[in-house]
Amino acid sequence: MSSPENPILSVSSVEAVYNGAIAALHGVDLSVGKGEIIALLGSNGAGKTTLLRAVSNLLPAERGTVTAGRITFDGEDVSRASPSQLVRSGLVQVLEGRHCFRSLTVEENLLTGALGRSSSRTGVKADLDRVYSLFPRLAEKRRTRSGLTSGGEQQMTAIGRGLMSRPKLFVLDEPSMGLAPLIVDEIFSALKRLNRDEGLSILVAEQNSAVALKYADRATVLENGVSVLEALADDLRQRADIKTYYLGGSPLPSDHFPKETAA
Repeated sequence: MSSPENPILSVSSVEAVYNGAIAALHGVDLSVGKGEIIALLGSNGAGKTTLLRAVSNLLPAERGTVTAGRITFDGEDVSRASPSQLVRSGLVQVLEGRHCFRSLTVEENLLTGALGRSSSRTGVKADLDRVYSLFPRLAEKRRTRSGLTSGGEQQMTAIGRGLMSRPKLFVLDEPSMGLAPLIVDEIFSALKRLNRDEGLSILVAEQNSAVALKYADRATVLENGVSVLEALADDLRQRADIKTYYLGGSPLPSDHFPKETAA
């Protein structure tokens, strides 16, 4: 299938290694159009986290390097900007693992997402109200230390903190990990609401393919560091092989996918 015109994110033939020797990505292609939700699917170890680190120029902190290809955000090469510069320009990532400052309250955690912004107090308050509207349980826990909240509330706090940075492209790594299905649906429903009402572009890496395909517009499947399939989410939901191998089954044989992307 054809890529969107003028995508907000473009990943072209990207290869990456760790420690100068361990190959992790082998010619990955991916694009995110403005106003799209793109699911990045694949089993554990497929290369999803590595790709997201590359997108946010976080690989060097993990002794990783992009050795070939190009990644652009809003038309600019991400390798020429620091991760903090990318955040200020609108590329905001929520890392895997519910990263919160456990000794800070929920609201204090959220406010850290607005640090470095040139917004007025009124603007920051409006953004807080927006997060609390998306996740009402955070409003109830706003004065509670994050370390004393549930796993789902910590994930919502991490997502809310990212939203306080006012992203143009919101990148999330395994937001459903370890959470109850009702909480997962609550989180993805909030993301879909932001996409629908505000046109927020979202790239989400997930092992939980069922929930990702429920909310995404398109999906890219990674297998052993290679992008092996790109298709509309609705089409992938109907494919028996994807259901078998990416909704809890075994890895696909290496010759299963055609070289071309799915129609």
